[in-house]
Formats: sequence, C-alpha cells, structure tokens
Amino acid sequence: MDGFLGILFLFCLLLLLLHPSSSLPLCTDLRAPLTPKVPLAFCPYNGRVCCNSTKDSQLQKQFQAMKISDSNCASVMKSILCATCDQFSAELFKVELGPRPVPILCNSTISANSSLSNRGVSDFCSTVWDTCQNVSILNSPFAPSLQGRAGVPQNSTSSKLEDLWQSKSDFCLAFGGVSDDGSLCFNGKAISLNDSENLLPPKGLCLEKIGNGSYLNMVAHPDGSNRAFFSNQPGKIWLATIPEQGSGEMLGLDESIPFVDLTDEVYFDTNFGMMGMAFHPNFAHNGRFFASFNCDKVKSPGCSGRCSCNSDVNCDPSKIGSSSAAQPCQYHIVVAEFTANGTASEPSSAKTAKPTEVRRIFTMGLPFTANHGGQILFGPADGYLYIMMGDGGSKGDPYNFAQNKKSLLGKIMRLDVDKILSEAELSNLGLWGNYSIPQDNPYSEDNEVQPEIWALGLRNPWRCSFDAERPSYFMCADVGQDQYEEVDIITKGGNYGWRVYEGPSLFAPQETPGGNTSADSINPIFPVVGYSHSDVNRKEGSAAISGGFFYRSMTDPCMFGSYLYGDLYASAIWAAAESPEKSGNFTTRTVPFSCARDSPIECGSVPNSPLPALGYIFSFGQDNRKDVFILTSTGVYRVVRPSRCNYTCSKENVTTVATPTPPPPPPPPLSCSNRLNEPHKVVVLFLFSLLLLLCFIL
Repeated sequence: MDGFLGILFLFCLLLLLLHPSSSLPLCTDLRAPLTPKVPLAFCPYNGRVCCNSTKDSQLQKQFQAMKISDSNCASVMKSILCATCDQFSAELFKVELGPRPVPILCNSTISANSSLSNRGVSDFCSTVWDTCQNVSILNSPFAPSLQGRAGVPQNSTSSKLEDLWQSKSDFCLAFGGVSDDGSLCFNGKAISLNDSENLLPPKGLCLEKIGNGSYLNMVAHPDGSNRAFFSNQPGKIWLATIPEQGSGEMLGLDESIPFVDLTDEVYFDTNFGMMGMAFHPNFAHNGRFFASFNCDKVKSPGCSGRCSCNSDVNCDPSKIGSSSAAQPCQYHIVVAEFTANGTASEPSSAKTAKPTEVRRIFTMGLPFTANHGGQILFGPADGYLYIMMGDGGSKGDPYNFAQNKKSLLGKIMRLDVDKILSEAELSNLGLWGNYSIPQDNPYSEDNEVQPEIWALGLRNPWRCSFDAERPSYFMCADVGQDQYEEVDIITKGGNYGWRVYEGPSLFAPQETPGGNTSADSINPIFPVVGYSHSDVNRKEGSAAISGGFFYRSMTDPCMFGSYLYGDLYASAIWAAAESPEKSGNFTTRTVPFSCARDSPIECGSVPNSPLPALGYIFSFGQDNRKDVFILTSTGVYRVVRPSRCNYTCSKENVTTVATPTPPPPPPPPLSCSNRLNEPHKVVVLFLFSLLLLLCFIL
C-alpha cells in the first residue's frame, strides 16, 4: 500500500509541475496586481503587488503567531508567507489546481526522484529544510495538509519539519518544483523574469486578398475544420470555407446563401447593426449560437428592455438621447440565442440555421447612439460568455457610466448561458435577461455592484481576443476620445480608468451631470500598448483602434508570438512583442505590409501595385490554423509567407507551400447541455477529479 501511495504521490507531483501555465502577473484571486497607495510595512515588496495594507497586516499577525525562535528560520518563513504579495503569486501558488498553503519552492534535488530537467534552478527548498528542520513552528503552513501522505508519520503533533517528514527528499518532493516549461517557482525573493531575446516583428507583413466582401466579424468553426463564419453589420451570417495557404483559391463564400439572415431583427445604421456573434464551444453537438445586435423599439415591438439610464445610476431617461430619438432609450443592445438544430443531421454539418430566436439572453436600452461595443465571445478556459459594452456614447461619458458599478455601460460582462434560471428566479435577481451569474465573478456577492461585471472603466472596447496559447492573456482594444487609443490585458475586477483617464493620462470631462470619480479613489490598470492620435496618419481627422490577435501560426514564423492590431482610419498595422517574455510588458512598432505577387484577388491600390488598398480596417479574425485575417471595407485579407512579398524571414522554410490541414477537432467540452448524452465522458471527468482530490488530501 505504501508503494502505491508513493507512486500516486509522484504522479500528482508530476501533474502539478507539468500543468501548462502562462506566467502573466496575476494574484491568487486572479486579479491583476496593483500599486498600493500606502507601501507595505511587513512584506518587502515594492511596485505592483498583490497585497494591500490590510493583507500585509494579516500576514504579519500570522507570522507572529508562529513564534519562531530561530532568526534564520524566521526570515525564511517570512519570505514564504509574503510570497502571497508577489505579482506572480497566482502561478507560484498554482491556483488553477486548488488552494495551497505555500508556493512551489524552487528545488534542484527533484531530479533524483523524477526525470524532470532542473538545470539552473536554485535549491530554495533545501534551504528551507536545512534552516528550519529542527525549529518549532506553531501553526506551520507545512503541517495541516501533510498527515496521511507517504513518508509522514501518522498522528504526529510536532511542528518541526524533521518530525513531520522522514527526509529532505520527501519534503522537497511534496513542496518543491522546477522552473521549466515556462512555470515559476519561489526562491525566497520577488520574482524577476530574466530578459530574453525580444520578439521583433519581421521586416514586413505579407498579405493576400481572398475575398471581396465587407464583413465585421469572423469566427472559426468550433468543430476545428477549415471553415469559419463571417457576418456583416446589416445582420447576415455566412459559413465559408478557408482555402489552403498558397493554393491560389478564393474564400469559399456565397453571399446569396447566408447561414442565417437576421436583418428583420437588426436595426442597421452608421453606429448600429449586428456587432458580434459567438458559437457555443459545443456547437458541433448542440447547435447553439448567439448574436449581438441593435434594435429600434419604435419599429420593433419586441425590442424592449430596461433603460441603462435609470434611477439606479442617478440618471433621468427623459433627459438623455439625441435629437433624432423619438423617446428615451429608443435603441437597445440585444444578445439573443439561435440554433442550427433541425437543419441538418448534425449541427456541425448544418449549412443554414433558423432566424427565430430561441432565447433572449440580454437586453438593455442605450442612452445615446454611439460607443456601445457589442462584441461577444466565449472564454476558452471557462466556457462563459463575455459581452463587451461601451460607455453608451456622448462625448466624455458625461454620466460617468464607465466608473459607476451599478451601471453595465463601460464594462465587460461575464455570463453563464448554460445555467438558465426560472422566471421566478430571474425576477427576484433583477437580471437584464435570461442567464445566470458565475459564482467566481468578482462582484457576485456584492449587492452594491452589478454581478455581471467582470471588468470596468472602458470607453468603447472594439475587438477583444484570448491568446490561443495562454488563455489568461485576454486582450481588448479600447477606442479613445480625443488623444489616445489603447490595448489592455483584461483581468478579473480590473478597472481600466475611463473616464478618469484616457490611456495613461488624466482626462478632464467637459460635462459632469453624473458626477465625478476622483483619481485617488481608483487603482487603474494602464494600457500595455497604444498610440496617440498625433502619431498616426488619419483619414477624416480621427482615429479608432481595432483589436486583433496574438499571431500563433507558423505561416510567418518571424511574426509568431506578436500581438497584431490596427486602426480603422489610418490603415496602419502594429505588432506588439512581450519583453521579457511572459511579463505582461510590451513594446510595439508599426509593421509595413505589402500585397503578395500571386494574391488570388488583385489587392494593390492600383493594378500591379505592392501596396494593398485596405480601406477601413474593421476587424481581425483567426481561423482554426491560427492564421490571422484582416476584415476591411475593401475585402478579406490573410497574412501569408513573407517570401511571397520578397520579405526576408530567416525562420521561414521556403519549401513549405501550404499550411498543413488542421488535425481532427478535439472532443467537445462537457456542458450542461450534453452531460446526460455522454456518460463515458462524465465517468472520465469524475475519475480525473477524484485523482486531483487525492493529490491534495494524501
């Protein structure tokens, strides 16, 4: 039995150490670290940290309760307790695997017990053992979870490490870890990432034009195939086939045969229309998809909902709206659910869908006619629906909606659309539609804040995306007012400053009928990249950022890992590289671009010109191969091999003509809608969960 427990424990350790991780600065509650207004008194951390003065004081009291007589051991234990304040504490404590009393301790002796490589890793775990092995530590963080594990004497009441563990090897096998595969471990000091080779954008970006249509959104088919959905602002969605790289073929899309036509429901105008679409992660089996659009309650009787300007946010609906509005909150933003079930033997093979709503997920009346965002997408790690909402319009957000936590304007919302509540529950909770609130939303238990809110302080988020390799990198471009366009890394409960700040600078609103928020009362998270309006060549005297994607295709290996984004009016494209890698710090530069000589569709500004005539950059897209697309007013462009534009990339294999066909799609994630239909997956999930549980109780 002891041998079995030993093998099981080693497996648990390997599972812990090999779990993929992102290293983005995050706290154990998955919030972004902030700079405290008062420096920490007990824990020696400066700059951006994960503790405020209250948490710092709690850690000091916990340390004093240990009553450690040896000064060297006391110093070591203090550093371990204070690791909670490190800006990388989410990874140090491996929060994705459950709560831990101590961080993963750097350990160079683990190679004696496993095959993991550990070159260059400090041996802080041995330092802890050697310093504290025979020192009494009351309320030791190492003690509560140790009883019953292999190598630990049963019924031990000692607070000394040498009495709890038979050897240093056993101790470090339990609490140590190596820094490999991008993971971090704690060596007694604040984490400082080593500068690595910067990800420099290539000399140029090569594009080919594969479609003539003008689209606002592109979403890869959830079944993992070479298909994608495209939608336009008036309200149509098409299912298209993406041609192979280098094939010379055009986008397989017939505009006369839409996947679904929602134009009868959508109110379309310059600032209105269908702004977003999202397909359930299990769409291939359940056929569920969602559309975000605007409606006009004067023209559509079904367009009705609460006005976002109401007494809850100290706003009088009778005093807002434009001169063209016939009544307050005439226009609404709607998120509705539709289905592809019944149009084919399986939803994944459906080529059309029903234009009839299955369920109205969310409805809210808009105070003005601009800045209402509207993108929707599912989180790849949690399966929840995110809704990007602007501040509602009018210059300078006069009602201060973006900072008002009782308003949903200027926010990113996070909803559970799998757990549908009854009418009585919905009525009692006062929600804005047919959904439920994820329990780990930052304000789910706070009656003074709307529970739907995931992040706040945004002006007009225009195109957000999750990094395909690191889901914690949730990037959102936020359109500025007069001075600055920005890209933010969105984190749980983060406040991104508007309208107290525009980008990194204080903003002075012209009107304040909704009151002000002082700069001292918030901890803003400033943009990771951005640009001033004066720095770009603009059409129509304006600027408006369009968010993009981390480039994760090997089609252009010199671009791999850079975040691509553009500007609506400037026809400019930027690439942002993280330095040091996984630090959350970015440097950016403009990337020149050209049209491939052999583009399937002529894309030069004039015939045979190498400069693409992009027009207005509406949005970016990404397919299942991770190739990046640019959706513009003149058509659909795709990033291709640099050599097709005579750009030099030393990493490019010029013999490679086309990107390989993507592998078969992975099994769909379990959700409320398919658990009962797939009992074998439930068993697997149960066994895996049980194994993880054993890892933490044995």
